[in-house]
Amino acid sequence: MRSRNNKDAVKRFFSFKRKYLAIPYFAFLVLFVIIPILIILVYAFTDTLEDGTLVFSFNALVSFFTSPTKINVLVVSLFFGVMNTLICLLIGYPLAYLLANTKVNKNYVMVMLFVMPMWINFVLRTGATRDVLTFLGINGGDHPYVATMIGLVYNYLPFTILPLYTTMIKLDKSQIEAAKDLGANNVQTFVKNILPQSIPGIVSAAEMVFMPTMSSYVISDTLSEGKLTLFGNIIYLHFSQSMWNQGSFMALIMLVLIFIMMFATRKNRGDDAPKRGAGLW
Repeated sequence: MRSRNNKDAVKRFFSFKRKYLAIPYFAFLVLFVIIPILIILVYAFTDTLEDGTLVFSFNALVSFFTSPTKINVLVVSLFFGVMNTLICLLIGYPLAYLLANTKVNKNYVMVMLFVMPMWINFVLRTGATRDVLTFLGINGGDHPYVATMIGLVYNYLPFTILPLYTTMIKLDKSQIEAAKDLGANNVQTFVKNILPQSIPGIVSAAEMVFMPTMSSYVISDTLSEGKLTLFGNIIYLHFSQSMWNQGSFMALIMLVLIFIMMFATRKNRGDDAPKRGAGLW
């Protein structure tokens, strides 16, 4: 009886302590997510007086939607975000497919070669890309859009390959074999079987590329030699010039776009991917 009581006491102790394991997470969430978002909301809908006092105002909102320059920057950023996402998917999908196929790739070193660029400092990668493009005659002064797009694709391609690869190694091989046994050709097997199973990876890859592309400013500023301004550039410019209210409102626009994208893709994000089968290539 005494031994049983001791076991119950131990269980209660660890059950009680387990609740406190979430404290660091909630502290991080409050300090680095909730509070910064609240600060952005406050500055986005206020004006700063000369004495530093904040007064409620819609001036930042009006300034944004009545400025052709800011709207143009947003449209250009959306265009680059869509184009970079599409190009990365077109290049990354077949690469991830080959890397996940053990008949083609039997060495995980190949996977690491595509992921390793993410380990290098972002600014160093961008500077090296600029030097290579200049050597090839594609300098930002003469070809700002082309140079920037190449830099964006190079920097974000690993973020496309990785989620696609992790999804494709879980494709149900039995379904693919069954489709071929039933007479489906390679195109039909891909369209009807492989592609639907890889949608969670496609969605994850698109999320990891689209919004960071819009908010990027180091790549466009470095590779275009200042001739191309993306949304991240203009936000940085306003904050660097102490224009906190307008900069905060544009940062709020970015947050809204992120929430819209996450809401639109919530059903295809791959939460049920493990249920689809775990056959390995």
